[in-house]
Amino acid sequence: MPELPEVETIRRDLQGEVVNRKIKSVEVRNGRTVKRHASAKAFRAQLEGHSITAINRAGKYLLMVLDDGATLVIHLGLSGQLHRVKNVKEPKVPHTHAVITFTQGGQLRFVDPKTFGELFVSAAPAEGEPALPELAHLGFDPLEDIMSWEKFWVLLSSHESGLKSLLMDQEFVAGIGNMYADEILFAAGLRYDRQSNSLSSQEVRRLYRSMVETLAEAVKRRGSSMADEQYRDLFGEEGDYQDQHQAYDREGQACRRCRSTIVRVRSGGRSTFFCEHCQV
Repeated sequence: MPELPEVETIRRDLQGEVVNRKIKSVEVRNGRTVKRHASAKAFRAQLEGHSITAINRAGKYLLMVLDDGATLVIHLGLSGQLHRVKNVKEPKVPHTHAVITFTQGGQLRFVDPKTFGELFVSAAPAEGEPALPELAHLGFDPLEDIMSWEKFWVLLSSHESGLKSLLMDQEFVAGIGNMYADEILFAAGLRYDRQSNSLSSQEVRRLYRSMVETLAEAVKRRGSSMADEQYRDLFGEEGDYQDQHQAYDREGQACRRCRSTIVRVRSGGRSTFFCEHCQV
């Protein structure tokens, strides 16, 4: 699943490609993609004729702000991709479920083989109401909501949970999934099953720094594209942070820090990769 670095990479690309463009038409080819709306027609009506004024992100969600104050929310799910197409006559790839055509030319196509992603429009909030109530459950954003390590320690200490489970809890911190949780914990030298309220002040500082630095470096390298090729950027290109992975998907390989063997265990129904020597 695309995680925060991949979504942020796409957000930055969209910023230069679709902001100030007016939506001419919207085609919905799979109703499941817009399942929060009464119909595809109702979804289209909230977009057609409006311009995109800004591109934001909340965790793994892309947010396209419209000129009427509403927001088109895009969640890529397990396999979703956005394709920026300049020539509207270019053949659509399989599993293209939605197409946005701009008056200035070109399209934005939503491709999702596994159909776990979605698009929906969140109405402009009334005065005094919170923006995007559908995303109100999300925790802090590790790249946008910079905080002191002391505040982070308070947040950690208020939970009694394994570290990996907590990092992947979108109500605690938004945007981290299985892959980057493993990379962050390796960088911090902490086991996946360490209890969140058991860390020393030094370990908390190390974890917070590792979280911010790992995610920022992954964004710099335009995300991770694994063998399943489920993540491609807006232009169909792969990221290259996977070449820097220290733990994730490296079962049986030598730890790049201590030369011990990276192991894989099942935790919470997911594969977890770590070094038994480096992570305590």
